[in-house]
Amino acid sequence: MSADRSWFVYLIECIDGSIYTGISVDVSARFDAHCAGRGARYTRSHPPLRLLASTAYPDRSTALQEEYRIKQLTPAAKRAYADILIARENRLTTCMIATAQEP
Repeated sequence: MSADRSWFVYLIECIDGSIYTGISVDVSARFDAHCAGRGARYTRSHPPLRLLASTAYPDRSTALQEEYRIKQLTPAAKRAYADILIARENRLTTCMIATAQEP
């Protein structure tokens, strides 16, 4: 595995409304594994509904620290954090689209 590869912290909303937090270098593949029952033990008993959000970190250690911090939050705080990540991603996407349309 390449040392310059980003690690991601991701949040999954489960069918029962709970929020699962994990880390991965490939969020899409990891989410697929959770959906197929090959992910974490938690998501085998609390099947995933949707991927709420994810954010990149420069290394595994930093991602693990952030994962631990998020896991200490209440479910409501985890949802609020996911909303912040989604809003940030939407702003970045909007800025990139606007920049691409400039003459």
